[in-house]
Amino acid sequence: MSDEPENVRAITITRLIDAPAHLVFAAHADPVHVKRWFGPVGWPLSTCEMDFRVGGRFHFQMTSDAGELGPPFGGTYLEIVPNLRIRYDNSFEAPGSPVMVTTLSFDEDAEGRTLLTHHTVFESQAVHDEYRGLGFEEGTGSSLDLLADEVREMVAEMGGG
Repeated sequence: MSDEPENVRAITITRLIDAPAHLVFAAHADPVHVKRWFGPVGWPLSTCEMDFRVGGRFHFQMTSDAGELGPPFGGTYLEIVPNLRIRYDNSFEAPGSPVMVTTLSFDEDAEGRTLLTHHTVFESQAVHDEYRGLGFEEGTGSSLDLLADEVREMVAEMGGG
């Protein structure tokens, strides 16, 4: 990682999801759910392998609705605090790809809604700027919108909606 301050290397995106933290967390912990929401609209996961435990690895690949295969990427789960936080590193699997570290925080309010904070720190400001230019915020935001839809389905399956 760079000596540059974190604030010039980070992107934070939040979503308020109308469901308790344990359901939003569960949607991140189970590959059945992750495969339904992860990735921007039009780029669903075609590969979703997860060993969801500290030190476990994940391997993902997206395929566009038009059949274009995206580059494989993955990482390692660094911290898992059930219903509160997940932290992992992540990079494309090509040699020399920059590594980013993402922390997901699940903060449930008194009404049972969850503020999900997606905080990603890039290796350098240059990498941050490159990913921002490639649409990182829009793609992540789109994915989080799909996550909210998935959690809504989970609530409905439980008879809550």
